[in-house]
Amino acid sequence: MEIAMKSHVGCVRQVNGDFYACTIDERGRVLAVVADGMGGHAAGDVASRMAVEMILEELQNSKIGQTLEDEREGLMNALLRANEEIYRYAETHPECDGMGTTVVATILTPSGGATAHIGDSRLYLYGAAGLSQHTEDHSLVQELLKTGQITVQEASHHPQRNVLMRALGTEQNVRIDLGQITWTAGDVVLLCSDGLSNKVPADVIETWLEKPLSLQEQIDGLVQYALDSGGEDNITVIAVRNMDKSVDVSGGEG
Repeated sequence: MEIAMKSHVGCVRQVNGDFYACTIDERGRVLAVVADGMGGHAAGDVASRMAVEMILEELQNSKIGQTLEDEREGLMNALLRANEEIYRYAETHPECDGMGTTVVATILTPSGGATAHIGDSRLYLYGAAGLSQHTEDHSLVQELLKTGQITVQEASHHPQRNVLMRALGTEQNVRIDLGQITWTAGDVVLLCSDGLSNKVPADVIETWLEKPLSLQEQIDGLVQYALDSGGEDNITVIAVRNMDKSVDVSGGEG
């Protein structure tokens, strides 16, 4: 697998409330998570960090099998555990009242993978057929789109486009969306916070992934595009390309 990652605080905000990680475990699976925290003061970045660290810990320690159903179940359990811990933390830390985070996560093998998400962070798949979005935003704007109350053009400028219908840690019980992907050599899975997807149209993402550049250069270009388009939010991206050989990876925040 070829892996590229980048996170930027953006042009307006002082704190990066996004957190992310991408690792290869002892079974050779790629585990990737992007979280976009929300809440006053430091609550957002606390929530996103807690979510990513807990999800990875749960996945790395799991002893379940390797069927696709097992992987999906493992992802769901990891997100539910993180939800429980974040919700409990907010209850005992009044300064973090209202904290929560979006999460998009995947477990990838060379043949395919399982996905889980809550909120409006996204997962895209780029392959021979082009770019496709494999998650549906849990946002007010998405609900208005589905019911035909607004158009796609209106959605991009809607004053409530950042209102979430679901997030991790905001309620004691949450519903996680699960999915699966199949991919082949050369395909790219891309996870991102809405700081990228709100500023970079799908056709621009596809154009950058078509460029004859390294994956990191492609991701750097996408982040710069978001910054040049205003960069009002934090921007975080993880991309994984299906390759014959693995490469060294590193990750973290910022």
